[in-house]
Amino acid sequence: MKKRTYDKRRIAILGATGSIGKSALDVIERGRGDFDVVLLSAHANAEGLAGARHSWPNARKVLSGGTGGRERLLAAIADCGADIVVNGISGAAGLEPSVVAIDAGADLALANKETLVMAGELVMRRAREKQVRIIPVDSEHSAVFGLIAAHGAPDEIILTASGGPFRNYSIGEMAKVTPKDALAHPTWNMGAKITIDSASMANKGLEVIEAARLFGFPADKIKVVIHPQSVVHSMIRMKDGAVYAQLSRPDMRLPIHQALYAGETKPADFGQLDFDCLTLEFSPPDAEKFPLLALAYDAARKGGLYPCAYNGANEAAVAAFLAGRIGFLDIGRITGYILEKDWSAEPVDIASVIEADGRARAMAEKEMQW
Repeated sequence: MKKRTYDKRRIAILGATGSIGKSALDVIERGRGDFDVVLLSAHANAEGLAGARHSWPNARKVLSGGTGGRERLLAAIADCGADIVVNGISGAAGLEPSVVAIDAGADLALANKETLVMAGELVMRRAREKQVRIIPVDSEHSAVFGLIAAHGAPDEIILTASGGPFRNYSIGEMAKVTPKDALAHPTWNMGAKITIDSASMANKGLEVIEAARLFGFPADKIKVVIHPQSVVHSMIRMKDGAVYAQLSRPDMRLPIHQALYAGETKPADFGQLDFDCLTLEFSPPDAEKFPLLALAYDAARKGGLYPCAYNGANEAAVAAFLAGRIGFLDIGRITGYILEKDWSAEPVDIASVIEADGRARAMAEKEMQW
């Protein structure tokens, strides 16, 4: 583990005005004696960023959505001297900031799953070379991370999924849903992109790919089960058949707390459960209604640039759905169409990943224009 040169952990928060960023700031506020915020960034929410900085006046703030904002953000990450960078940026835009944080020698508290989906092997290798930790902030991967630390290497990883708002819909009903319908998640309060992905189960597909990269597991050893209560965040099955689970209330502050205090156990009340009236349900996902999950497994098995293409095509299709240009079921259709192309080339560097992402998006956009 790296030695810190400061009494407090120096924290950078990317996406400070989003759901992950706000949760991270709440965790840090509760542990003010342990943390010093050195950088806050947002894509375009200047008012929200100013409000966050008011509580942490020594933090540098960067808006990354304007002219030159991207370059300013990457330079700020490289120069801020953070011990831990919390990457709460949504989508493929989070990849380069993750890489720069690693290159700067910071541990990465990673909520941006696209970093590992798009460029997992490259990013993991870079982290090993720089001797920094990638600590997952997704509730599912955070749970697996802790379970493996406690019990050792499992035989199988079991990721839970709420099933989203349409788990009981027929395909005919799903064809008629609107963006407003899809944004009404029954359990979690998240940004628009991840909420749509949860409704289509693309988010769980991304998490399967992320888990394969993060934990070095074949996709076929990563199982998904529907669990509407979102209380069991993930499980591991050992070689002797024993299953260990992590349970807590659905509150993103808990995995963030655990990431920021990695290596230490600190008191927190974010996820405490009341067992007096607790019911837990589990069922298999419906592959016919949620094809994006099966497409993710296929992309993970094929490797190469298939996971990157999966992500790029899905992001383009989700943006079109939110804009009212395509229907909900078209997201899976378009992503599947893009994955029929040849993406077998291995990424040689981050630039090749970004190029493939742009190519997948352009192909998806062309398909949506018909």
